[in-house]
Amino acid sequence: MECLAARLREFARVREWEQFHTPKNLAMALAGEVGELVAEFQWLTADESRAPDPETLARMRTELGDVTLYLVRLADVLGVDLLEAARAKLDDNDRRYDAELYRGSARKAPPS
Repeated sequence: MECLAARLREFARVREWEQFHTPKNLAMALAGEVGELVAEFQWLTADESRAPDPETLARMRTELGDVTLYLVRLADVLGVDLLEAARAKLDDNDRRYDAELYRGSARKAPPS
């Protein structure tokens, strides 16, 4: 992940884009790219979403790449270790969603 963050940092630096890569702008760009990813799933059935045709999957792959790049860049600008943040969130979810109580259920746990 650090190699990707460093490459993105350099990509922005040589283009003098750091001035535009504020957390607000990066979060907004990330939201836009997530929207483009979501649009690829719009109107698909559940089964189609599990096994998209090759053309749709290629577009999804591109959008997933965009989402990942903006997320990694945002985390880097904020000084957040993205993998550590994900591990901490998973640990929290593991505590909040007891396997015996939530197995097979989509209900949300009460706020912690």
